[in-house]
Amino acid sequence: MSNNKILLISIFLIVATVIVFWQVNYCDFINYDDHVYVTENGHVQRGLTMDGIRWAFTTYHASNWHPLTWISHMLDVQFFGLKPQWHHLTNLLFHIANTLLLFFVLYRMTNALWQSAFVAALFALHPLHVESVAWVAERKDVVSTFFWMLTMGAYCYYVERPGLRRYLPVVSFFALGLMAKPMLVTLPFILLLLDYWPFLRFEQKQLAPVIQTKSTKPMNPDKRKGKSRKNNPITIKEEVKADKSADSPFRWTMIRPLLWEKVPLFALAVFSSIITYIAQQKGGAVQSIEAFPLSVRISNALVSYITYIGRMIWPNNLAIYYPYPGLWQLWQVLGAVFILIAVTLAAILMAKRFQYLTVGWLWYVGALVPVIGLVQVGGQASADRYTYIPLIGLFIMVAWGMPTLLGQWRYCKKALIAFSTLTLLCLSIVTWTQVGYWQNNLTLYDHALKVTDNNCVVYINRGNAYAAIGNQQQAIEDFSRAIEINSKVPSAYFNRGAAYATIGNQQQAIEDYNRAIEINPKYALAYYNRGNAYAAIGNRQQSIEDYDKAIEINPKYVEAYSNRAASYYLLGNRQQAIENYNRAIEINSEFALAYYNRGNVYAANGNRQQAIEDFTRAIDINPKFASSYIKRAALYYSLGNQKQAYEDLRGAAELGDKTAQNLLTSKGISW
Repeated sequence: MSNNKILLISIFLIVATVIVFWQVNYCDFINYDDHVYVTENGHVQRGLTMDGIRWAFTTYHASNWHPLTWISHMLDVQFFGLKPQWHHLTNLLFHIANTLLLFFVLYRMTNALWQSAFVAALFALHPLHVESVAWVAERKDVVSTFFWMLTMGAYCYYVERPGLRRYLPVVSFFALGLMAKPMLVTLPFILLLLDYWPFLRFEQKQLAPVIQTKSTKPMNPDKRKGKSRKNNPITIKEEVKADKSADSPFRWTMIRPLLWEKVPLFALAVFSSIITYIAQQKGGAVQSIEAFPLSVRISNALVSYITYIGRMIWPNNLAIYYPYPGLWQLWQVLGAVFILIAVTLAAILMAKRFQYLTVGWLWYVGALVPVIGLVQVGGQASADRYTYIPLIGLFIMVAWGMPTLLGQWRYCKKALIAFSTLTLLCLSIVTWTQVGYWQNNLTLYDHALKVTDNNCVVYINRGNAYAAIGNQQQAIEDFSRAIEINSKVPSAYFNRGAAYATIGNQQQAIEDYNRAIEINPKYALAYYNRGNAYAAIGNRQQSIEDYDKAIEINPKYVEAYSNRAASYYLLGNRQQAIENYNRAIEINSEFALAYYNRGNVYAANGNRQQAIEDFTRAIDINPKFASSYIKRAALYYSLGNQKQAYEDLRGAAELGDKTAQNLLTSKGISW
């Protein structure tokens, strides 16, 4: 009968999760980090290759070291290309797997079927988890949590019969999880909490989980403990004495081996933390003390703990980005401190009687430590995705606490069913609605701006979205609004400059690039774009100076070398142009445009054979490069090879090139 219940619960969890999140099937990529992870990442776009795997394990791209996350994106591209629906469905598949694993592992540890099922259902359907599932760039959340759950499952297996062979999978899954996202650094601490409850390993008489068989009735640790005492023929006096001497839950002699047991896990966590900090420092993600003073960080961290609880209970006005509020008001900070201290003291005082409350609360508080903002990464005050794992602790408190709270009330069972059903139904409706906001850039950012104030980052991203669909005027308005909110954000000026350049207002574009560079003198892209603007108004010498500066900041800036070459060519310095194209090709041997432009320079120098080789290489890289066909056709024709010239023109014509079509039908040319 129990196996049938497990099967039915599993089916419910799968079906409910698929229904609630199914709209991700119609969601597009967004311009917030998805381009970094997938749509504009050359390594990922090639699919799974040996070079890509090597890059994944050696790069700090996106200010992180998470090779398994990169490989998962590469596999998606390998199988599905750049069709967004499949990338989203992969996230959903991992979320479903995480939900089932959470259910199985909790049930294995506690033998409490319905509590485990309710925790898994809350995890599956809560709106705060939409961000981790519907955002392709947050693949690292669902993948790392997958290995978190596997680590807990392997640890449960190990606790039942400790030994090296059972311990190695624990270490292995933990290491793999860290390679997906360093959020798992708190997992050794969580395993210690599980030692306390439900494994009861802090006590001398440890109660390992009961492995259910046909003749074994599931029973949670508390009930097993009570049953053993009931059947024990010792007197009450002797039982109390035994409790004081043998069952004290905080004996150091019992805790010390549990700590030593996890030394390899703590060592991996420390190593991962160091690597992550280095990666985020190099990527510029870690904010300075000047930008975010320690007092501001501590205040925000304290308030965020309570904010996340509020969003869990009442998930309203959720957004992709919550602006940093600066300094919280004193009453808010003191209120947060009071609540945190009160709940923590209550959890400690009730530790012996209600162990699950202590474990659930410390799980929540501890798992949030890496992302609570003491080390400020990015400019957000908080983020829904950070709750993907920590909320499990609060869910445990609710799932085990509600039956205890209702106690022996005769309507307890009916009340629990009603409470669970209504809660899951409400969460499902809100989650379905929240997923719908992720349909595309505009729907996502429009909603975020409705539910947050002074959201500079979202205005910038929405401006970029408008620019991408050709609405430059609306883009300029959004960038201007972002500048009004925060005049010290260089990307707002840069993006507005790019929008002005697109509509031909190069002078205004240059002014905005100037401002971006004033704020950030190391802004290579701003120098590059300003160089393009100067080139567009004919100031080639100034454009070269800007390209020089961009290359000085980023010596592998391929596009800067290519455009500097074009400026040199137009100034008549063909040799310098060729040298710059050579350098661009050295950095990126698949840069078709550099081969094409270098071919033009060789052709101008009369080196027709070398020019043909470059046009041929450009076509090999990009078979749809119509201009290369036409230029190569002209060279073949000048060399008397009319047959090859005709083939090239026909190839360009098939690609829809009007010039090639006109040449093929021209009466003035004899084929």
